[in-house]
Amino acid sequence: QVQLVESGGGLVQAGGSLRLSCAASGGIFRRYAMGWFRQAPGKERELVAGITSGGSTVYTDSVKGRFTISRDNAKNAVYLQMNSLKPEDTAVYSCAAGLTYSPSSYTYNYWGQGTQVTVSS
Repeated sequence: QVQLVESGGGLVQAGGSLRLSCAASGGIFRRYAMGWFRQAPGKERELVAGITSGGSTVYTDSVKGRFTISRDNAKNAVYLQMNSLKPEDTAVYSCAAGLTYSPSSYTYNYWGQGTQVTVSS
């Protein structure tokens, strides 16, 4: 059983930056693919960025060049650096862990509680 706890969300003006962290416990972290998902009101949950156990990364088109996902296996943590934030990035952001990478949320077995990111215009 893996427990995930996100932190780092908040309110920021457009053009600003935030760094989200996800701390994992209870499993062998390095074996898991990790994903950052977001869900805005009235919209479906979407994968923002993913990172495989080997460190390969994937981004949804709308955040390419602005967001960076990274992991630190020694600290059992995954991060999402978000730069040049836009109002349309406003959502609840959640990290998730799964044994294989997939853009589908159904692939991930473990989820954090989520952290709110609000970008004002």
